[in-house]
Amino acid sequence: MADVSLAFASVAEERSHALEEHGVSPGEYLLVTAHRAGNVDDPARLEKLVELLEALPAPVVFPVHPRTRARLEAAGLLDRLSGLTLAPPLGYLDFLELARNARAVLTDSGGVQKEAYLAGVPCVTLRATTEWVETVAAGWNVLVDLDADAAVRALARTPPAERPPLYGDGRAGERVAAALARRIRGHATV
Repeated sequence: MADVSLAFASVAEERSHALEEHGVSPGEYLLVTAHRAGNVDDPARLEKLVELLEALPAPVVFPVHPRTRARLEAAGLLDRLSGLTLAPPLGYLDFLELARNARAVLTDSGGVQKEAYLAGVPCVTLRATTEWVETVAAGWNVLVDLDADAAVRALARTPPAERPPLYGDGRAGERVAAALARRIRGHATV
């Protein structure tokens, strides 16, 4: 994942026009994703998610997952998000470009938490737990569940000065290929 994210960052920068398409400038918006059943299928939690989104202090780009959109529409909550830039699901390059340039990312996705860390963008996780506990320990990720006040406080934090290389340098594929080549050469028979 680190290899792909880091390798495609420059491709996304070159090819994506997502910032212009959504009318945002680097560092001046929040990027949101929310799709987990625990957050969007339960009407009470979905309402809390909407309250959290309404409380956000900056321009927000929210690519809305189809299930999330359906739940918001069914609950009559979609209109409450009219102050946000709601977008259809995005391709990888457009999403990566938006994530890399966001002031912060708010998400319930495990993968997006890790991508935000790799991009050096603070993350606010809309869950009570995470599989990437090391990002929390490093100070780059804050777990807020669906607590709007906690999310706003997390966004006000200054990111840490250090970002340890928790997931490698983007060159794991090269090292694996070199190790395989050495192993093959070591077992070659003449």
